[in-house]
This record gives sequence, structure tokens and C-alpha cells, in this order.
Amino acid sequence: MAYFDSASSAPLHPVAREALRAALDEGWADPARLYREGRRAALLLDAARETAAEAVGCRPDELFFTPSGTYAVHTGIAGSLAGRRRVGDHLVVSAVEHSSVLHAAHRRDGAAVTEVPVDRTGAVSPDAYAAALRGDTALACLQSANHEVGTVQPVEAVAEACRAAGVPLLVDAAQSLGWGPVDGAWSLLTASAHKWGGPAGVGLLAVRKGVRFAPQGPVDERESGRVPGFGNLPAVVAAAASLRAVRAEADGEAARLRLLVDRIRARVAELVPDVEVVGDPARRLPHLVTFSCLYVDGETLLHELDRAEFSVSSGSSCTSGTLTPSHVLKAMGVLSEGNVRVSLPAGTSGAEVDRFLEVLPGVVAAVRDRLGAPAGLTPGGEGERGADREGPGDGAGEAAGAGQGDPAGALVVDALGALCPVPVIELAKVIGNVPVGGTVTVLSDDEAARLDIPAWCRMTGHEYGGRRGTAFAVRRRA
Repeated sequence: MAYFDSASSAPLHPVAREALRAALDEGWADPARLYREGRRAALLLDAARETAAEAVGCRPDELFFTPSGTYAVHTGIAGSLAGRRRVGDHLVVSAVEHSSVLHAAHRRDGAAVTEVPVDRTGAVSPDAYAAALRGDTALACLQSANHEVGTVQPVEAVAEACRAAGVPLLVDAAQSLGWGPVDGAWSLLTASAHKWGGPAGVGLLAVRKGVRFAPQGPVDERESGRVPGFGNLPAVVAAAASLRAVRAEADGEAARLRLLVDRIRARVAELVPDVEVVGDPARRLPHLVTFSCLYVDGETLLHELDRAEFSVSSGSSCTSGTLTPSHVLKAMGVLSEGNVRVSLPAGTSGAEVDRFLEVLPGVVAAVRDRLGAPAGLTPGGEGERGADREGPGDGAGEAAGAGQGDPAGALVVDALGALCPVPVIELAKVIGNVPVGGTVTVLSDDEAARLDIPAWCRMTGHEYGGRRGTAFAVRRRA
């Protein structure tokens, strides 16, 4: 089985495993106690804090261990906003932040939140970010790298804009910290150990000296009053030890994995028809690549890849309980259907990547065939007629004919109630039934259609005519 989802959780690093075993024997006592066992535990905790602080690039007394990365995010945001409540309660975030950041931002009743948009690669503009800062801005948040598409954000430039405006910047470094420190004059930083090969249940929160910070929620004397409760010391020790280990290996492993990801980026576009590789091709994490496939049900695709012994992730709406597309893909304005995120763990071999590239085209083709997708579609081409194939939603365009009383030709496809990717499949089936210059109106109430129909037009060379309610207009170009 090839595990290609380290962006969700990396396999436990061997150093973490050994450190965890050792700490279970030596670090079980309360580090706040003065007896021998407590002093021994305190030494382990202090050493772990120093190790993690060195990797983060902060002082040991600026770093605190939390029960998770999400806990660190919520604690960092709540404490910063409370500490600067006299300034205001305005919060600035990017539109592609991790869900934990967005939940923490929007859960405050009546508080103002500005989401800075991103370009099609998923990156924010430092100028746009600076323009979003106001006199009542209490905090700004920006990820160091995107967790879904791997795009690296301009943290250093945004941090400088925040410094000039007197606004602290919280950086979510969960995806990037294992690869290197975060540059720039950030004020707060969060991370999660299981993202770099440490044990789950350990997060990091760094708060620079001079940052106004008022802890919220339960408080006791532990972690300088910022994180209450008896921490999981063995896991903390393992997290710090593994962070040091992965950082020692990072340069060589990053160079090796970047070449493998470059191979995937290039070959997927060659091997699989009608696919869009998303994210910045250069300013990105070395181990992560995301692509989306037209005419594919994302959940089915992931299941079929799992049967072929590849574990991958997805931002497709088809794989979420809410049936809405990934907020990251939505903010980028890219295709969401048939989305696959490949994130290679350390040690991934070229042979595993080659086998993935051998298997993927057949898996995608099989899923498309099962859904009744058009075969042989080329940019600007017609594909096969819907009447010649079987699959979900067949006959959706039969309610209206093409060109009836309209020289340009017109056709209506009723896909109301159908979920991704059926509306786009039905559109592709009938586009050849109208003359060049004719229009097809797709009726769809699927949330993903707002992304996927414009993306289909962009990928196939047809013209997207906009949306009115549930009606999407498409004009045939060739």
C-alpha cells in the first residue's frame, strides 16, 4: 500500500517512536513537582521546549505545547483578540486558511472579518493584504503554505505590512514547519506535530515577547497559564525529537520529493485527458501536488485508488458530508470535481510514483465510463452523444430541442437535483447538439456547479456566459 496523504498526517518518524518509548519510562511524573521523578520530567519538558523553539526560531519561553494544532490556533486567535480588545475586534484572514482558522474567526458574534482573496494559484497579494488592514484591526492570520494545494504564501512581505500597521500576524505553519522555519517578523505561530511525523495530540503555539495576549477559557499554572491541564509529556518529547530529526533531513528529502512531484505534475496532464493541475508550480511545498479531473466523482475515484493500493486525499464536494466544494478550490476559482491531493511522505520511492502514474489513467477512465461521461473529448470538441451512452442523468437535455425558432440554436439541460459531476457530464454530452455560436443553458442547484461549469468552459474552449440563479449559460465556440 502506498500512503500518499502525509499532508493529513505523516507516518510516525522512527525518532519519534524511540523518543516516545523512552519518555514513557522517564517522563510520566508531574514536571511541576520537586521530587526526583518530577525533576526528571521537568528536564525532559525543558529540553523538548528548547528543541522545538530552536526549530521554530523563537525563544523557549515564547513557545507553549498544546493538545493539538487546532487548539493552538483557537488559543492564539482568542488570546490575541482579547489582548488587543481596546484596538478593536477586526480580523483579517486569507480566503484559503485552514478551517480551524476560519472557524475561530467567524465564531465571534458580530465581529468583523475580512477575507483577502487569492489568485488562481492560491496565493494572496501582499498589497491586497495590506489594504485590508484597518485602524481597528486586532489581528491578521496567514498560513505559511496551503494545506490543499501546497502554494507557499508571501509571509515575509505580509508580516512587514502588518508590522508597519502595528498589527500582529499569526502564522499557521502546520504544513511547512517540518521543511524549515517561517521567515518574516511574525508575532504568533501555530503548528501540529502529526504533520511532520510526530505523534498526534501535540500542537505548538509561539507568542513573541511584546505581543499583547490574554489567555481565554480554562486557566491554571501550567504553560505559563496559556494552556491548562497536565500535558502528554511523552508525546511532547517525541514531537520535539522528531521535529529536530525531520529538519535535519529536510533539505535532501525536499530536493528528492520535489523531483517526484514535478514528475506527477507533468505526467498527469499528459496521461489523463481533461485534467487541471492546480497550485503554484514553483512556490510550493516540495511534497504536495493537487489535480482535478473532469467528469469524475471524487469519492468514487478515491475509493478506486484505495482499491489499487494508493491512499490519497481530496477536496471534492463529492467526498464531504456538506456536499460543498473545498473552500480553497472555491476561492481559487478552479475545477473542484474529481479532485485528488497527493502528498508524499519521506522515503517515497520513484517506483511508487511510477506505479501511481501507471494506475491512475485506467482508474479515471473506469470511473468516467461508469458515470456515462463522454469519451474522447478534446478541447473545443464534441465528445460522444448522450443518447449513445448509459449513465446517471441520461436524457436530461431532452426537454428542449436545439435551434427551435432560434437561428443561433439553444438547448436547456435540466440537471436540478443532480450532484457533481453529473451537471458537467450532461453539458458535455449535448454541447455538440447546438451549432457553433449556439448556447446551452444548464439548470443546476449543485454548489459545485459554480466552479465546475466555468472550469469546464475554460478547459474545453467554450464560452461561459454567466449564471442567473440556477441557470448557467454556455456558448459553443468550435
